[in-house]
Amino acid sequence: MTGGTIALIIAAVAFLIIALGIFIVCVNLGSVSKDLKNTVAETNKTLATINGELGTVTNEVEELLVKTNDLLADVNSKVKTIDPVFTATGDLGESVSDLNHAARDLTGSINKTAKATGGLAAFRVGRTAWSVLRKTMSKNRNSNEE
Repeated sequence: MTGGTIALIIAAVAFLIIALGIFIVCVNLGSVSKDLKNTVAETNKTLATINGELGTVTNEVEELLVKTNDLLADVNSKVKTIDPVFTATGDLGESVSDLNHAARDLTGSINKTAKATGGLAAFRVGRTAWSVLRKTMSKNRNSNEE
């Protein structure tokens, strides 16, 4: 065998190894392509299922939003109805507070007058109040008897 023949055999073996490597890569690439097709098909099925269920979920969410809006409108109307009650309650609280201040001022004034006059004015106020009370009670009895 000559050097040219040996070189030709080496080149042929190298070409055979390269061709065999390319063949193995192509076979593996075909397997990967088949797996990829299966994956894409399953993904399409899953997306179809999700799209079908998504319509149902969307309808349910829309119904829930409508009910929530109705509930909010109802609560707002009831708050508007109750608002005057809270305003009146606040006004009543202020009136009671003013009445307490006036009672304290009156008590202080009576105490000052009682101390200045030695209790005589307090006695007169009490006697007058008792007299007014008796007259009122007697009028009530007379009107109840008739």
